[in-house]
Amino acid sequence: TGREESWVDSRTVYIGHKEPPPGTEAYIPQRFPDNRIVSSKYTFWNFIPKNLFEQFRRIANFYFLIIFLVQLIIDTPTSPTTSGLPLFFVITVTAIKQGYEDWIRHKADNAINQCPVHVIQHGKVVRKQSQKLRVGDIVQVKENETFPCDLILLSTSREDGTCFVTTASLDGESSHKTYYAVQDTKAFNTAEEVDTLHATIECEQPQPDLYKFVGRINIYLDRDEPIARPLGSENLLLRGATLKNTEYIHAVAIYTGMETKMALNYQSKSQKRSAVEKSMNAYLIVYLCILISKALINTVLKYAWQANPNRDEPWYNQKTETERQRHLIRAFTDFLAFMVLFNYIIPVSMYVTVEMQKFLGSYFILWDDDMFDEELGEGPLVNTSDLNEELGQVEYVFTDKTGTLTENNMELRECCVDGHVYVPHAVCNGQILPGAAGMDMIDSSPGVDGKEREELFFRALCLCHTVQVKEEETVDGIKRGIHQGKSTSFYISSSPDEVALVEGMNRLGFTYLRLKDSHMEILNREDEMERFELLEVLNFDSVRRRMSVIVRSSSGEYYLFCKGADSSIFPRVVSGKVEQVRARVEHNAVEGLRTLCVAYKKLTHEEYEETCRLLNSAKLALHERDKKLAEAYDVIEKDFILLGATAVEDRLQDKAADTIESLHKAGMKVWVLTGDKMETAAATCYASRLFHRNTQILELTTKRTEEQSLHDVLFDLSRTVLRQHGSMTRDTFSGLSGDCQDYGLIIDGATLSAVLKPTQEGTSNGGNYKEIFLEICRNCSAVLCCRMAPLQKAQVLQHFKSTSLIGFCLTTIRIMGKEGRQAARNSDYAITKFKHLKKMLLVHGHYYYIRIAELVQYFFYKNVCFIFPQFLYQFFCGFSQQPLYDTAYLTLYNISFTSLPILLYSLMEQHINIDILKRDPTLYRDIAKNSLLRWPTFIYWTFLGIFDAVVFFFGAFFLFDNTTFTSNGQMFGNWTFGTLVFTILVFTVTLKLALDTHYWTWINHFVIWGSLLFYVIFSLLWGGIIWPFLNYQRMYYVFMQMLSSGPAWLSIILLIIVSLLPDVVKKVLCRALWPTTTERIQTKRQCLTAEQSTIFMLSQTSSSVSF
Repeated sequence: TGREESWVDSRTVYIGHKEPPPGTEAYIPQRFPDNRIVSSKYTFWNFIPKNLFEQFRRIANFYFLIIFLVQLIIDTPTSPTTSGLPLFFVITVTAIKQGYEDWIRHKADNAINQCPVHVIQHGKVVRKQSQKLRVGDIVQVKENETFPCDLILLSTSREDGTCFVTTASLDGESSHKTYYAVQDTKAFNTAEEVDTLHATIECEQPQPDLYKFVGRINIYLDRDEPIARPLGSENLLLRGATLKNTEYIHAVAIYTGMETKMALNYQSKSQKRSAVEKSMNAYLIVYLCILISKALINTVLKYAWQANPNRDEPWYNQKTETERQRHLIRAFTDFLAFMVLFNYIIPVSMYVTVEMQKFLGSYFILWDDDMFDEELGEGPLVNTSDLNEELGQVEYVFTDKTGTLTENNMELRECCVDGHVYVPHAVCNGQILPGAAGMDMIDSSPGVDGKEREELFFRALCLCHTVQVKEEETVDGIKRGIHQGKSTSFYISSSPDEVALVEGMNRLGFTYLRLKDSHMEILNREDEMERFELLEVLNFDSVRRRMSVIVRSSSGEYYLFCKGADSSIFPRVVSGKVEQVRARVEHNAVEGLRTLCVAYKKLTHEEYEETCRLLNSAKLALHERDKKLAEAYDVIEKDFILLGATAVEDRLQDKAADTIESLHKAGMKVWVLTGDKMETAAATCYASRLFHRNTQILELTTKRTEEQSLHDVLFDLSRTVLRQHGSMTRDTFSGLSGDCQDYGLIIDGATLSAVLKPTQEGTSNGGNYKEIFLEICRNCSAVLCCRMAPLQKAQVLQHFKSTSLIGFCLTTIRIMGKEGRQAARNSDYAITKFKHLKKMLLVHGHYYYIRIAELVQYFFYKNVCFIFPQFLYQFFCGFSQQPLYDTAYLTLYNISFTSLPILLYSLMEQHINIDILKRDPTLYRDIAKNSLLRWPTFIYWTFLGIFDAVVFFFGAFFLFDNTTFTSNGQMFGNWTFGTLVFTILVFTVTLKLALDTHYWTWINHFVIWGSLLFYVIFSLLWGGIIWPFLNYQRMYYVFMQMLSSGPAWLSIILLIIVSLLPDVVKKVLCRALWPTTTERIQTKRQCLTAEQSTIFMLSQTSSSVSF
């Protein structure tokens, strides 16, 4: 075709690396990458430069590097080690963490790259490592193996050239899909035959769309003109998919390594950034501005102060003329010197503490025994520790229904033939026992004619399916068999519904045995074998929503059996008890059962011939094959006689309803995306408490948009929703949801596509459909999308990400089913059952967020306390950049004196007991929308820091005002003054954290009191020994001298109490007058524990986490 000729961007693959016959086309071998998968960021060689580059892209790190360089270049008040050492420490720790995570990725890659694959070379099957595969190699894949790269299917072990594949690890669909071999090569079955194949494939260059592929194959048979055949996505086997119930296949590699569709989908992951990190960067910028303004104020004041000639330089050290000229440069170096002096207000070690907290904190999920699944022997997985706190900020939950909310274990509940209901309950010696009272059971003997119809119905279900029978084998480690004792085979199929129907028939006395030489064999109630020749299968597709088979019975009659969704069968039925069956179907759909209808018609020999002719002409069409097949099916599948209907139950997962209810109470909006019909899906939603009885359901479905235009329906709905809200804003809404109407929206796939479709230029009001739709969704507590194609599910998420309306970070949590680990690797988190989501978000997410919020605020607070006295000190030392604290104190303050308590707090803190968090999901609303990192809270912490700093500095200053003497009459010097301020600072900041701690363990006690003790011991050693490596010993004996004075002790105790007082008073008042839900519960718990232990009470009363 002309379109294919005009590709510039195509590749030619020579199958088995054979050159085409001379004279047909030029042989141009192209270079393709090998089959290595690389998910790691670094190699051994580029680790250091690349990692350093990434780390210095962070504002704080880069800023500290500049400060460090400034200290090296100009003569600054503090030595370069004071900022060099913390920076080096931070960079090293982060590098080790990232290196370790990357090493784990390397190990995973190597495991994948070195697994063996079977390649055909010179007519023999050879084992190779997966990474050595090349484009053009012919690969042999056996049952249950995973495809090593993207392959074009050449031949399979089945005669019809089909194979079955599950793509669970790519798109989460666990059903079996059918793929087709190229028609002209499907006969090449053995390694020797495949090796004689002479062909080239032309196809597009790799692109990430999993469902799209265009290409063609040229087969050289007799050295003449090649036969050209089109290739589509039904011929392409993707890397990561698994071969099922097909013994083996032969296929040729066309995309390898990082060019496979799976790798291309994986690469486009952008770095996700959490809300906390955004807040952190905003705060950093504020502090940078504070820092620059401090330095500017000091520089200006310094020159103002020196303008007085008496204060300039003493008479014996007067400036030379040249020195007086260089004002600007001096001013600039002074400005830099002040910047260096105050630079500790930017917490460099905050980043490293946050990294450690995330990395170590993620182990709490891994170690959680409640989330461990005994059946699978698996616990949860954490692939991205950077998003832990986002689990506490979830607003929307998008979930699939089948297999996520439900178990994906189907079971036939009942079938209805001509209005008689059968329940396959217990089978007892082949006799069906009546299952439920009040239903027409078999013993109400439907009469002779009815008996025939009933048997025909059972036969129809035994014949109209694509189930394969498999001899006894273990699947997922569980032995599966039909009858224990009789045959030990079991059924597998691309849809679990079909298996449920065939197994249900088996319990009702009709057993499907096998398909042998295109004859289907079944056992009837009398244990006689019946054989039907299978002539045609009209496969199921999601547009028709039905499937049919044409069979010939042993007596030579032709039957067409059809089963499908009620909406696609009833219009095609001409006789049968339609009304009774329809009533039963409606009843079952409302119960949440998946319903199917069964119909049949007899064909004469002539009709059968005509049918065959129609089908074959459609199948051989190269152009628009699908469309022609659909037309043929439409002609064949009509004028049915209705037999009856079936109802299959897909049970809800354990505690799924409880989980969804908890998520609702926690203020999250839950979206369920499913392929089921609306009634069934809606019933499941009622069962899983997504909708309550008093939820007002809004429908946006094809049925409704046929009656009114889409435009009108949307405006109606938005009026309904917004009228309710009236003047209420969204924020108050979250708190009042108890009193106001709950809305639930149901939308189907077709309407959703129409709403989200980009509009054409011609329409004036089309552009805002999407906006209106999203506005409606925002005000609904639950949304159900039914009849969704797998592709649409992904598109919904894309749309939400792309609309600025919800500025949210998408955290993916995958439920690990039986599909194994591969799918779980592509998500941020993986859990084994849906019910674990409750603990994951309501407990772990809540804790992570509370902890990191306190960590960030506390870091800024302790650095304000640290540096503000230094700023005040400049007013008393002629702005001479004299440091208040000793170098050792400057360096170690953030690294060792105050770092461990907050790290430990941010790992261990539990402000409320786990059980209470689980019992009362509304507590989650307290932390929604990043509420603990809002500006008012930040400003409160900053002002608290400034207040404390003023207390430290002026408290010590006024106590020193009358120059306190020690007992031997010596006076205190400026280093003693600095040390006094520093001692009060370290104690206050650590005790402030102790006040905030609710959950005391021996580790907390050890770390908090231990770091205070460490400070004291360090100071004694630092000042008590003459260190040989120091040029000057300005701290010599300072600490001891300070402690030998009574007033110093008094001032330390007094000032610590004064600086902690406002915070305690504020907490007590807030708790008494305006408590949050969290605080109410804490108070309640303290009253309960008060009787048990008074000591416990003391450590808790003045502590809280909400400010």
